[in-house]
Amino acid sequence: MLPSLFISHGSPMLALQPGASGPALQRLAAGMPRPRAIALVSAHWESQELLVSGSAAPQTWHDFGGFPRELFAVQYPAPGDPQLAGEIVELLQADGLDARIDERRPFDHGAWVPLSLMYPAADIPVVQVSLPSRMGPALQSRVGQALASLRERDVLLIGSGSITHNLGELDWRAEPESIEPWARDFRDWVVDKLAADDEAALHDYRRQAPHAVRSHPTDEHLLPLYFARGAGGDFSVAHQGFTLGALGMDIYRFG
Repeated sequence: MLPSLFISHGSPMLALQPGASGPALQRLAAGMPRPRAIALVSAHWESQELLVSGSAAPQTWHDFGGFPRELFAVQYPAPGDPQLAGEIVELLQADGLDARIDERRPFDHGAWVPLSLMYPAADIPVVQVSLPSRMGPALQSRVGQALASLRERDVLLIGSGSITHNLGELDWRAEPESIEPWARDFRDWVVDKLAADDEAALHDYRRQAPHAVRSHPTDEHLLPLYFARGAGGDFSVAHQGFTLGALGMDIYRFG
């Protein structure tokens, strides 16, 4: 059975400057059976309702600005999978979650940036599931649980966000080994609670975790973690690190 994954995708520049995360993602992909398809929740598809991408040929969306032209030239022409999208909607609805197909949704950078490093041939179909971020962690745990059976059918489930994400606190001159203590304390608390399988504390992280609001002024980049955890099995750390002093780049495996 395939695991589910939480991937910290960092800056869009990860596609061109993969640093330590690129080799970690490559090793992770090489160490798993090849999936027949990928279902992914990205921090960059926030929505009011649950949506599932249904395009057969999604476009690569460069949903950012201020980066080099070379980054805007990157394409990730993986196919979609309308049949899998329909199955995902059925699984969600069977769990009492309203969901519908969005036939025009392109790949945002939360999807194509990490996938370009894991599966650069772009030959595995990808379906995205949206993030109703106002509904908080509990909904994402439930969505992951509703889709967990797909792991038995060779579908890789991925939550793509960041273990810490406060762009206003980044140090663009930080050395690679530099880590802000508050960001490390938050990351370590999350890892401890994941290892202890303490769902109640994890769902209540904004009150219980140290420096929670500083680490996530808004929580859309942490919520994909709950999707991955809900869909998966035993927790393990696949990679840990920070860039720019405070941008967490951890990768976690569930199962």
